[in-house]
Amino acid sequence: MLSIENISLHYGAAQALRSVSLEARTGEITCVLGRNGVGKTTLLRALAGHQPLSGGRIVWDGDDINALSPHARARRGIAYVPQGREIFPLLTVAENLETGFATSRRRDAAVLEEVFTLFPVLKEMLGRRGGDLSGGQQQQLAIGRALVMRPRLLILDEPTEGIQPSIIKDIGRAISYLRSKGGMAILLVEQYFDFARDLADRFAVMERGAIVMSGDRKALESDDVRQRIAI
Repeated sequence: MLSIENISLHYGAAQALRSVSLEARTGEITCVLGRNGVGKTTLLRALAGHQPLSGGRIVWDGDDINALSPHARARRGIAYVPQGREIFPLLTVAENLETGFATSRRRDAAVLEEVFTLFPVLKEMLGRRGGDLSGGQQQQLAIGRALVMRPRLLILDEPTEGIQPSIIKDIGRAISYLRSKGGMAILLVEQYFDFARDLADRFAVMERGAIVMSGDRKALESDDVRQRIAI
């Protein structure tokens, strides 16, 4: 389980996160909701090790990981799919996927086959450069690359952003399948309410760098939640 305990984060004099506490449990999808600029991406970057904390701690599998670098966290089973995807545009689809093996001691063909089962288009485009794919295909590639790492915690930052509806459905089915396997905790940041509602087991709503609401899936249907994330 991932446990986020009263973490704070500053950019200079500006405070971006304010005593944020949250859990993400194995076999569940935890969704963080909120308007633009409330600190959702900052939270995920802090979890992945890209931003140092000002206070609090991040505990993964019972260990404080505050001092670990991003690559050390990746070796501990934490995979981060950032907003904007950040695939390698000049590498082929196959080469992008192979970068995910950097955290493993061996290449696993079975993992790649599972990725191709979830996202068949990737197998059809193995020789194509990442930069030549559509936005939706790049998002599938970014998620596939993360899965090659065999993660036990998958962090996704707005996977539906700028994606056509048919691919959003494919991504939703893939995330639901990964939850059903039971060996992974999934932490999802999302603005698309219907997508979050259909997937989330638990949720938290952020405003101004703090969590102002949280609960289980039933509570996600409340009008208060909708009002707080409405753009």
